[in-house]
Amino acid sequence: MIRSTSSLFALASALLFANAAFAQTAEAPAETAAADDSSTIVITAKSTRSATAIPQVEIQKILPGVSPLKAVQTLPGVLYITADPWGYNEQNAQIFIHGFAGNQLGYTMDGIPLGDQSYGNYNGLSPQRAVISENVGRVVVATGAGDLATASNSNLGGTVETFSSNPLQKMGVQAAQTVGSYSTSRTFIRLDSGAFGADGSNSAYISAARQHARAWDFNGNQGGYQANAKFVHDGKIGKLTFFFDYNDMTQPNEDATVFFKPSAGGTATPAQLYTPYTKPFFYPDFGTYRTAYLSPLGNSPATEGSNYRNYYSDAQRTDYLGYIRYDAHLSDRVTLSTTGYYHHNDGAGVVAGPLGQSITTAQPYLDPNYASLPTNCRFGGNANGVRPAACTALTNAQAAAAGAALVAATGGSGLITRTTEYRIDRGGVIAALNAEIGDHKIELGGWFEHNSTTQWRRWYGVDVNNPASSTPYIRPLDAAAPLFTQYQGEARINQLQLHIQDSWQATDKLLVQAGFKTSAQWANGWFPVQPKAGSLSGLAGGLPQGRINTLRWFLPAFGATYDINGHEQVYFNVQKNLRQYQAYLAGGGGPWFTGSQAAFDAFAQQGKPESSWTYEGGLRSRRNFGNDIGLEAQINYYHVVFNNRLLAISTNPGGIAGSGITGGTSILVNVGDVKTDGVDAAFTLRFGRTFSLYNATSYNLSKYQSDYTSAATGIGAATGSCIGGYLVTNGVVPTCGKQLPGTPKWMNKTVATLSGGPFELQVIGDFVGRRFATFTNDASVPSYFLTSLRLAAKVPDNVLPLRKAEIALNVTNLTDKKGVSSLSIGSATNSYSAYPIAPRQWFLTLSAAY
Repeated sequence: MIRSTSSLFALASALLFANAAFAQTAEAPAETAAADDSSTIVITAKSTRSATAIPQVEIQKILPGVSPLKAVQTLPGVLYITADPWGYNEQNAQIFIHGFAGNQLGYTMDGIPLGDQSYGNYNGLSPQRAVISENVGRVVVATGAGDLATASNSNLGGTVETFSSNPLQKMGVQAAQTVGSYSTSRTFIRLDSGAFGADGSNSAYISAARQHARAWDFNGNQGGYQANAKFVHDGKIGKLTFFFDYNDMTQPNEDATVFFKPSAGGTATPAQLYTPYTKPFFYPDFGTYRTAYLSPLGNSPATEGSNYRNYYSDAQRTDYLGYIRYDAHLSDRVTLSTTGYYHHNDGAGVVAGPLGQSITTAQPYLDPNYASLPTNCRFGGNANGVRPAACTALTNAQAAAAGAALVAATGGSGLITRTTEYRIDRGGVIAALNAEIGDHKIELGGWFEHNSTTQWRRWYGVDVNNPASSTPYIRPLDAAAPLFTQYQGEARINQLQLHIQDSWQATDKLLVQAGFKTSAQWANGWFPVQPKAGSLSGLAGGLPQGRINTLRWFLPAFGATYDINGHEQVYFNVQKNLRQYQAYLAGGGGPWFTGSQAAFDAFAQQGKPESSWTYEGGLRSRRNFGNDIGLEAQINYYHVVFNNRLLAISTNPGGIAGSGITGGTSILVNVGDVKTDGVDAAFTLRFGRTFSLYNATSYNLSKYQSDYTSAATGIGAATGSCIGGYLVTNGVVPTCGKQLPGTPKWMNKTVATLSGGPFELQVIGDFVGRRFATFTNDASVPSYFLTSLRLAAKVPDNVLPLRKAEIALNVTNLTDKKGVSSLSIGSATNSYSAYPIAPRQWFLTLSAAY
């Protein structure tokens, strides 16, 4: 690891929330640094890269219990948005760093890989499910390229590393209670043992959290339970760490509003974006939904089109995560760190909605006459019991009778419930040998993981006489056997990553770092249960099966820093990264869910995984003017060449962009290269401990370098040319020169903090510029500016017999701004969908420590 220099320290202080005291940390392994000291900004050993850390206290100021990902949204170049104020809801959460989307970044917790954060994750879990928010010691963000040792196979554009806090050396209890809008109640408690044992080398804590809140636009409950335990033995010959996390949560989802882009006959005016602004679920008003909203045959109102309303939708996740690590001090200059970890996940994504919207899937399984029906007599979407106009083999009465039979077969309610059920069992080993040899610090390490994962797509009826059996808070499998299992996917994935790097202190001012890593994946996927013909759009034969092995043995990195004068430092870093194919077998952007075996074989034989070259450099400065005024600033330029970008185009875009109950396979297309140029600039101006102002501005220009076509094999091809315009012509999608959708060119973040006596006032402003909503840039959503406020007061020490006590009021979306939070980019020829910004909400927290 590389020692933090004073100039490197300036980078983090420039990027941190205002009134933290700034202090340099001594060199230490990442997991052992002083994360529990709220007055310390922890800097990890990435001085040739742009990397910053947010400490525990500053995270909880944003909102007690906030997601670690939500906590980094004030950093330059980072966009994190979701439709709930804590950043918990994974269905509509989006993160972009320097133009790279969430599943193109790397994530770890205490060095343990968390997967790529895709919704319905097959190889990990979100940081907030891996550790209780109040137990987060710090979050480290590398916005350019992650460290070579990061255990991730998806970190094309940077890393987000979360670290749990260490046990305290003094016995004590911490507790916090939050209440607020929409019946919010969050309870946190932690018990620290303090140092114990003959030599005081042991310490531990156990903690628990429980959260409950009503969804802001319908009568659904967000919440669950979480528990953590951590034990540390820090002896003379080594350090032993044990960590355990249990999480059980239920999240009600949002339904996005669907819009059609102008070239498909739609408009994209700001007024349209708010109509409808939300599509609240009907739950628990079962009677009104089935009798006043749905037709007797389970069809939603035709006038609503893709913007129909479901009964409910939710995500249910249960996780067990644990690791044991031993850092052996082989000598005063050689350390061997070895970590073993295991993660089990049992989850389900659930949507209960109109039978008519899922009739193309249900009819092949539930209609005994389906196979003998002419193709033009099978029911279409939202047309259960309606005879297609071209059908002559059925009368209207016969079609209606067949539709009524399907309603009866699914419980008589006109609803049907779809689940995607998940299992993950993964374990791995991470090892690193660090040696100091003269002016060199050499690290040799590796990561291996075996992942066994299963995904089921199952469908359940909704009993008209027992609606309580279908709720967002129970697994449908607990109440009844499924009507049918549409498909089951199994995958076995082995990951191997090796790295070596040398940090050479060439002179007192010059540090040079160089190394490389390997990235290898052996993935095998198959479908024990294949979908019936006609039940999955875009499917030719069965879903594809087979192995794809991707081996890249040389991914280099090189960088240097130069301390100019003790106040300013320049740095640069060049690095190549690779994103392995997603071995997800329930949809998404992996080769295993393309529409044919031929498409899969083409990727297995000819496909190229996504890769990137990242070039970054910058200047950091820290100055003091007298005793009370301090200025920290930094500017960072980056250039990225992103090769072989893969795009999954749904074969059923209306369902994917809409309410999510229907679906289909995808065509996986190589859309060629993307080139990115960007600048981040930030400063913090401090006037003693009374006032501070932080501001960060980011500019990102990420453009496709060619148009593309969708080839019959599904592998697709960049055309290497630019036809211009916006309309898809002869199968050519004119993306050349277009900005990546979903990520803005401009962002600005501001944090102002005023402190006086026991009181503190903090205001945060977040500007997100206009974002394109389509790949061809012919529709966009407007910019927005959100503000939040925190007013806190510390209880004087002589009032209560406590070590510390504080009461704080947080108000999110202070001006009650409406607009678009997350964007779901739709078909290149059709639609996109948008999620709403959560309304103004308030939360009052009383915290105490004894």
